[in-house]
Amino acid sequence: MLGLPKTTEFNKRIPKQKFYENLTVTPALKRAFVEQIRLIWWRNKIAPATANLAPGKSVTEVEVLELRLNQPSLDEAVLRQIDREIPYHILFLLEHEGKYQAWIGYKEATSGNAAFQVRQYYHTGWMEPERLPLCMEGLTVDAVYENFIRQVAGDSLAPSGGEALQDSVERNLRRQQLQKQITALENKIRREKQLNRQVELNAELKKLRKEMAAVIYEK
Repeated sequence: MLGLPKTTEFNKRIPKQKFYENLTVTPALKRAFVEQIRLIWWRNKIAPATANLAPGKSVTEVEVLELRLNQPSLDEAVLRQIDREIPYHILFLLEHEGKYQAWIGYKEATSGNAAFQVRQYYHTGWMEPERLPLCMEGLTVDAVYENFIRQVAGDSLAPSGGEALQDSVERNLRRQQLQKQITALENKIRREKQLNRQVELNAELKKLRKEMAAVIYEK
């Protein structure tokens, strides 16, 4: 589907109950697996042994999982559970009625029992499979994974200058945080009746918008 080398093909069906047999899984999460997912296929394994790639420093393999859904939405907690159970980096392809979304989590190393923890998920819209903006680019497994994230995230992770992926993620998270603050403050200003308080809030809003512009256009 993605034009990946045939040597990476795995095509193994995974029983979905494998991911919710753990006793710590909540009833709500188990219900999401049962009701929202129809089938799970492990489509590809991208690694030095299966593709012409050098080993990565932090990414050893990228797995491609296809999740066939019963409905056009999926609880993000389902992806987090799968990411916890499979100790590799994963590109998810969600399918519903012939259309696909690509989802991928930006993972960071942790000092606890888990090797990695998802910091943020990015995804495309629903589209025909041939329109998915994905291709395997890079000479190392690290580079392939990072390029998949940027391809899926699109403009939200467009690099400022030659910044590293981690810096792009941090900048995008800060932009999201600022946007929430700006929206909340705009609503507060509309409700405020006292003129002097409106002036104070508008000054605060101006500062936030200035900071947002700096985050968006920083080089």
